[in-house]
Amino acid sequence: MAATAAGILLVALFAAVLLTSSPQDNPPPSVLRADPNLTYDPVEANEQLPAGFRQLLRRDQIAPIYDPEFVAPDAVDWPGEMLVIGIALDDAAKAYPITPLNQREMVIDSLNGIPLLVTW
Repeated sequence: MAATAAGILLVALFAAVLLTSSPQDNPPPSVLRADPNLTYDPVEANEQLPAGFRQLLRRDQIAPIYDPEFVAPDAVDWPGEMLVIGIALDDAAKAYPITPLNQREMVIDSLNGIPLLVTW
């Protein structure tokens, strides 16, 4: 398990992603989104919630990044301690830096044709 994690981290250090989408970006037509009017929200339904529960944002208020732009590993000027979420599959690898994910939290992407949801 540790060897696999180390391998993914090593691959992640050699791959890079530049996340440049903005919250106003529209998802591509191929991405299905739930109709917020048909989605049950316990807060709006005045359902009994656990003691101390506070909803800071309404449901679906954090827009995912739909079309991340990638750059070559040698074009990245990140500090050595940059935290990333890395994924490797066959001969392909991608890295998603944590810093932009602190604001956006989700990236909808794919690797070798396999859909991915990268989340932080």
